[in-house]
Amino acid sequence: MHPRCHLSTLRLSLFLLLFSLFPLSLLARPFILVLSQDELKDAQNDDASPLDSDSSWDDDDFDGTHVKSDDELDPGSWRRLFEPATTSTSDDSTLGSYYAAVDKMISASTNGDTRIMEEAAADIEKSANTEGDPHARSVLGFLYGIGMMRERNKAKALLNHYFAAEGGNAQSMMALAYTYLRQNMYEKAVKLYAELAEIAVKSFLMSKDSPVIETIRIHNGAEENKEALKKSRGEDDDDFQISEYQAQKGNADAMYKMGLFYYFGLRGLRRDHAKALMWFLKAVDKGEYRSMELLGEIYARGAGVERNYTKALEWLSLASKQGLYSAYNGMGYLYVKGYGVEKKNYTKAKEYFEEAAENEDAGGHYSLGVMYLKGIGVKKDVKIACKCFIVAANAGQPKAFYQLAKMFHTGVGLKKNLPRATALYKLVAEQGPWSSLSRSALESYLKGDVGKAFLLYSRMAELGYEIAQSNAAWILDKYGERSMCMGESGLCTDAERHQRAHSLWWLSSEQGNEHAALLIGDAYYYGRGTVRDYERAAEAYIHAKSQSNAQAMFNLGYMHEHGQGLPFDLHLAKRYYDQVLEIDPAAKLPVMLALTSLWIRKNYADSFLVNLIDSLPEVYPRVEAWVENVIMEEGNVTILTLFVCLLTVLYLRERQRRHAAAAGVHQPNDHAVPAAL
Repeated sequence: MHPRCHLSTLRLSLFLLLFSLFPLSLLARPFILVLSQDELKDAQNDDASPLDSDSSWDDDDFDGTHVKSDDELDPGSWRRLFEPATTSTSDDSTLGSYYAAVDKMISASTNGDTRIMEEAAADIEKSANTEGDPHARSVLGFLYGIGMMRERNKAKALLNHYFAAEGGNAQSMMALAYTYLRQNMYEKAVKLYAELAEIAVKSFLMSKDSPVIETIRIHNGAEENKEALKKSRGEDDDDFQISEYQAQKGNADAMYKMGLFYYFGLRGLRRDHAKALMWFLKAVDKGEYRSMELLGEIYARGAGVERNYTKALEWLSLASKQGLYSAYNGMGYLYVKGYGVEKKNYTKAKEYFEEAAENEDAGGHYSLGVMYLKGIGVKKDVKIACKCFIVAANAGQPKAFYQLAKMFHTGVGLKKNLPRATALYKLVAEQGPWSSLSRSALESYLKGDVGKAFLLYSRMAELGYEIAQSNAAWILDKYGERSMCMGESGLCTDAERHQRAHSLWWLSSEQGNEHAALLIGDAYYYGRGTVRDYERAAEAYIHAKSQSNAQAMFNLGYMHEHGQGLPFDLHLAKRYYDQVLEIDPAAKLPVMLALTSLWIRKNYADSFLVNLIDSLPEVYPRVEAWVENVIMEEGNVTILTLFVCLLTVLYLRERQRRHAAAAGVHQPNDHAVPAAL
């Protein structure tokens, strides 16, 4: 047993970045999952373990006879419409009409062309119902689910997604799994997420973790997230252009960065394996050794070049000699599989995995875990495997999450727990090939194509991506009619837009987005897009308050102060107001005013002052409306501006005249003849 995999404590902390619906966690934020000794149950190390049937080790993305492209792993994906350079050239002619309809739908979303969108919806429905195309059924389910050019009908959406999933459409599998998860139907959800996670694992790298295609949150609260967007502008980004200039001038570190940008599609760039290969090779020539490991990955994958395991091993060996310990993990993998070497050598593979693990490489811990789990070159020991996976998961290794999910799922090595298994599977599944849609959505938004960005984020929202849910909702609120939101029979009415934004914020709040929960509370409190309901508003604010949201605490204090949706209780109101200051000292002024209101209400109940305070919420909107409708009207603004300028001129002239008069009375005359003595 490797010493790095040995955990002697009774409680093991596993840091999981989960962004899925899971009632134990509120899941839009990182949390600590604590595994007790009871959950690390004694495992039977026999040959009949349910995990033995798993093919994640023997049939993965690098198996020469079973390797599949992203298009094969995610059939019917919209990726080829946005990233034709990275998709398979062997197109299935039967999908021609399907892709033509989807392309038409995406184009119509750019300028809000309802006629073209209706034609696209009709074409998709024809392909789904007449030809039985599962990918068209998936899109039709999407249209019914959000009520776009079709009557919003959850039953029809579910039915279409079911048949699409049966036909192999991964996006419908994601949508179905998320639907089951929201209804706590873990038996069904875990089965789908397990299959999706297995697909996702097949696209991961062998020696180190690839950067996840992160879904960027385009807003920060109610404002645009300018800092995050600035770093995602691709070749237009200033930092990218500086790095490119430095690379062209021969800077090795900049060359390595350019290779990373193109290989992984970072900072808003589209993936370009040919450019990545070019920059990595140039970087190596300049002595940048980190590129060696990625060159090994490129040749093992056949990314932009013909697959060559012998070259892969050579590059990984060179990288390992330069102290890049994660390269040992890749070398061990090749020896386990027998790729690029004379024959399989489990002993040597284990030595390489241990070398990687001893130097705190998460992949090394993971690979050792697999050897003990499968009994490959070592005596099978599921308990040791489990502990190795936990160490790897603590370091963020996504494949380790997958193995732990299977243990929770099957009850081997860990106590069976379907909710936790589902959450872990979802975490891995959301890193699958279908996540590339987020890159296309962000790219569209950065180009100013808000309608296309909204459509793509809406599609991802249906699949359960929390950030996509909040992005789509924020676009609706921020851009209104410019969002090109399509309703049941044309562009969305105000009511349809508010209702859709409300639904999206609600989904996001369920997954722990405190800003979304706050907006849901506001929607129920003011009756925006829904019926006014103070009690449901209070529930939403309590949800946001549980995540230490100062605004939600203030609102709860206000509702207790006025007995709206919550019991009238001035003591509880004061407690909430005090908590606001503890969390956000900048809220001193509104809290001070609120506490003053509380003091008046407590000491002068039913007085004129209390009635005046209670009337302010009704008076303020009227004043605001008067300013907006009367003062801010274009003609009135011009007249008022000229009038203010005239008053200012008259005031300044009068002030000058008075100063001059005062100077004539009090100022001595320098030219006067001195008085005689």
